[in-house]
Amino acid sequence: MDRRPKLIEILRQVTQKDVNPADDESLFESGTLDSFALPDLVSALEQEYGISIPDSDMNPRKFETLARMNGYLDSRL
Repeated sequence: MDRRPKLIEILRQVTQKDVNPADDESLFESGTLDSFALPDLVSALEQEYGISIPDSDMNPRKFETLARMNGYLDSRL
């Protein structure tokens, strides 16, 4: 399933930035996300996809790129 458009929309809402990252671009290295924005991103993903993301999964590495986010969501849905 192609979640890329929705993930970009969520990133834009959370970061208040007009971003369009490549699937494998590090959102943390590029400055799109930081540790303060990660909980907001996770909360938005939970609301959008009707899932619960445990605190143990709040690892920046799991949400570092759009591809990783998509893979994580695949494993949770």
